[in-house]
Amino acid sequence: MAEVKLTGVKKSFGKIDIIKGVDLTINDGEFVVFVGPSGCGKSTLLRMISGLEDLSAGELTIDGVRMNDAEPSQRGIAMVFQTYALYPHMTVRENMAFALKHAGVDKAEIEKKVMLAAKALELEHLLTRKPKALSGGQRQRVAIGRAIVRDPKVFLFDEPLSNLDAELRVQMRIEIARLHRELKSTTVYVTHDQIEAMTLADKIVVLRAGKIEQVGTPLELYDNPTNVFVAGFIGSPRMNFMSGIVVSQTDSAVGVRLPDFCDALLHVPVKSQVATGSLVKLGIRPKLFDDAGDSELLVTIDMLEHLGSETIAWARGMQGGNLTIETRQGRHLVAGTQYRARFFSHSLLMFGEDEQRIY
Repeated sequence: MAEVKLTGVKKSFGKIDIIKGVDLTINDGEFVVFVGPSGCGKSTLLRMISGLEDLSAGELTIDGVRMNDAEPSQRGIAMVFQTYALYPHMTVRENMAFALKHAGVDKAEIEKKVMLAAKALELEHLLTRKPKALSGGQRQRVAIGRAIVRDPKVFLFDEPLSNLDAELRVQMRIEIARLHRELKSTTVYVTHDQIEAMTLADKIVVLRAGKIEQVGTPLELYDNPTNVFVAGFIGSPRMNFMSGIVVSQTDSAVGVRLPDFCDALLHVPVKSQVATGSLVKLGIRPKLFDDAGDSELLVTIDMLEHLGSETIAWARGMQGGNLTIETRQGRHLVAGTQYRARFFSHSLLMFGEDEQRIY
């Protein structure tokens, strides 16, 4: 286990800047997830930690040792890729033992480490099989086992579940979380799937266009996003955003009119000074609509998704603004009819024209 620290890290390919100055500390034993849209630089940043990509600027340290020029084999890391990359002619036991054998580790020690990893991953009964005789989930567990036996300071995962079906992804998330609790290893995990990020991470790093937008625990990012991008990226279904105009302000609230919803007037509990006439966005999570709320918007229901215990209603305002509403009282709703979507005003978040949060 080890601390990983990035200071002013940049990466450019020719004149194209991919990573534009990242400062980040990953604490000893922490499970950190890099998340963001395709092309945001999350995999490039992971490869820079691993040594598969050079740094264009800045400094990387692992366990307090500068690693900018160190070879991947000298960094004390083990990496699990999106593709399993198993040797097809080798058994599970041979695949897991290969790196240790190549490093000249004693045979008895190799067998001990392989068996411990196999037990942790429930692969003991598969050790004599070759990859072609394994399912996708089993192959990925072998790839993880191959990393575990090396007893690295840092585990790196590059979208390891992308090639699995939905049911296997859920199963593997549980297994990876359990392994981290048992091994207490420093782990950096890259994914584009925010559900994976929310369920696995101690800390999430949200990236966009080579920069960090926000760092925090899953619930910190969910409850207190710093800007529109993070608010919309974290959470499923995504946060609703409504365009509005500031028309008044008191010591405790800002009055905002919503043109897309028949000029409905909402009083948002914000203490920051916001100029009258300012254009703002109001955000609310689909889960936070509540029939007992103190505010409401009149909408027309376009489509309903009945999911058993809850219903998701896709709705729109009279002038075109869209809302996604999640409710447990959705069985009586009918598509094509009007609906008064109620919520508490304290559930609203406000963002300025620069898309930054107004507190």
